[in-house]
Amino acid sequence: MATSSEEAAKSGDARRVGLFDIRFVIAGLIGLYGVIITLLGLFNASDEELARGDGLNINLWAGLGMIAVALAFAAWARWRPLVVAAPPDE
Repeated sequence: MATSSEEAAKSGDARRVGLFDIRFVIAGLIGLYGVIITLLGLFNASDEELARGDGLNINLWAGLGMIAVALAFAAWARWRPLVVAAPPDE
């Protein structure tokens, strides 16, 4: 069963949302935080912080995980774009 956005996309009277898709905004924010946390894990990991993390560099792994989630959100938005039906002309 096709939804109205899929029907509008097939009929040709639809527009793609593009960069205003909320998934791109979420991907950008999570990616930015992920890069910051990764850099903190790479360049600011002291022995005290490693001891608190039981020898695991938590900032590094959390940052890499956030970057992976951001890439997944961006890929999802790119491969399955939202389609908005064009307003009817009056």
